[in-house]
Amino acid sequence: MIHVKKTILLGMALLAGFAFADVESDIKDLQLEKEKLNADIQKLSRQISATDSMIKADNARYKTLENRYKADKERRSAEIDSLNSKIRAVAAQLQEERSKQARAKNRSDNVKSKRKALNKMLVEISKQLEKQISQTLPWEMETRLERAKSLARDIESGNASEEEAFSRLKSLISEEIRFGDEVAIINSPVTRKNGELINAQILRIGNQWMVYSDDNGTVYGALVRRIYLPENSGPAKGASPQIAYEWNEDLNLAEREAIRFALDVKQAKKPPQMVKLPVSLSVVKEAE
Repeated sequence: MIHVKKTILLGMALLAGFAFADVESDIKDLQLEKEKLNADIQKLSRQISATDSMIKADNARYKTLENRYKADKERRSAEIDSLNSKIRAVAAQLQEERSKQARAKNRSDNVKSKRKALNKMLVEISKQLEKQISQTLPWEMETRLERAKSLARDIESGNASEEEAFSRLKSLISEEIRFGDEVAIINSPVTRKNGELINAQILRIGNQWMVYSDDNGTVYGALVRRIYLPENSGPAKGASPQIAYEWNEDLNLAEREAIRFALDVKQAKKPPQMVKLPVSLSVVKEAE
């Protein structure tokens, strides 16, 4: 019995030893697992700490970026407001400039229109002067006519500005006025009514008298104007009268003496004095 009890006790001791050995093994396993879990916890803590640091850094960067964005937005908003103000100012200036250009264009068009009208009027006056010259005394007629025709051509072709045309026209009119007041004498060949060509002294007093005498003082003549209508025409047809000049050589003694006396005074063969020519010698008296 004692032996059996010992055996039982020994078995129980062995079982208890085995049980203690399993518990120690479990404890060690649990300690290892605990250490592993602690290591994982520490690792996770480090990761959480690193993550918190990154979050803080990101938040700081976000704040910085947000502040920069706000400052940049405010700056750009101020710049945009400034630019809008400048654009409005430039637009106002542009509109004012356009208005000025429109007014300047209107003034320019008005000036062009006035210049065009003035140009047309100057051409008309030049041609009227040309026509008038063609109907006055045949004294340097070609030269006087050519000046008037040249002026009309230059105005029509645009070779003469309005200012130049006006100046030249004024000069031509002044010359014609002087022509009407001038007393001149020349020695020139004269073709008589019968076709005979003689050397004569021609005296012109303005545009009212034009008389001549030959070198020998035997032939005298006075220029007269004749107005006639062209053939196959009449007032009813609206034809313009034509003007022609011819020598009246059928003069009486008093008229001849008056011509000779006027020529002598003009040539200083007699003292300077007033000379009265008969109205019958005037160019406006038509020949009989």
